[in-house]
Amino acid sequence: MKPATYTALSDWLYARLGLSLGHDKAYLVESRVAPVLRRHGIASMDVLGAQLRRGLPEDVAREICGAMTANESAFFRDIRPYAHFARVALPALLRARAGTRRLRIWNAAAGGGQEAYSIAMLLHEARAALEGWAVEIVATDIGDEVLRRAREGVYTHFEIQRGLPARLMVRHFIRQEDRWQASPELRAAIRFGAFNLMHDPRPLGVFDAVFCRYALVQLEAASREAISGRIAQILAGDGFLYLGEGEVARPALFAPVPGEKGIFTHAPRVPGGVAPSLRP
Repeated sequence: MKPATYTALSDWLYARLGLSLGHDKAYLVESRVAPVLRRHGIASMDVLGAQLRRGLPEDVAREICGAMTANESAFFRDIRPYAHFARVALPALLRARAGTRRLRIWNAAAGGGQEAYSIAMLLHEARAALEGWAVEIVATDIGDEVLRRAREGVYTHFEIQRGLPARLMVRHFIRQEDRWQASPELRAAIRFGAFNLMHDPRPLGVFDAVFCRYALVQLEAASREAISGRIAQILAGDGFLYLGEGEVARPALFAPVPGEKGIFTHAPRVPGGVAPSLRP
């Protein structure tokens, strides 16, 4: 890949994703993007660079973005956020929403679907308390390939063992030779769709809890702050935001939950304060 191609692709990824790449990431970019090129019959990275100047087809653009933002995923990763959701957040939301009996959860940057299915399994465990409720899990990502895989819900034996208790595996997954597929009921509990975190999420509606874990760590500070601002606009006033351990939400907008890592609520509002921005 020519240096000019790497520069053009880095600039394109920054504009599209807020992804800031250093000068030494050419090998990483090429290793992630090369399979996309093969699927679409693009001869080389330099040919891709020439196409960038003319404008990429949207399906190719989404696949490249999906490849560059793909994160490691596992069921119930870092179990503490899920324990907090089940033991603290969900009971609080059930009390607060008793009048409407409606609950909405957004799993942003859903990747291969393990996080969304983990949330769905937690809600299934609470099904008695949720009897008669309208519950919606919206799971989004930017890449067509990861969304296809997430919708199918098929995992290798290695993937299914990573964080998934045996009792939940037997209850919610069907064995298919050397793979396991999420049950039709579990898959039906989640609405998967395409969404870029650099865009305005307000058309998605308001959510009671947002899981956006390990999606911000690759981004530069201005993009992270802008995404925090966007999430603040669609998270209910008494809602909960779950980030990855070590990730920090915009302090002017979110306050950490005491004793927890990566879990936030809205910061107390200052009278006359400035509304969160949708742009970096």
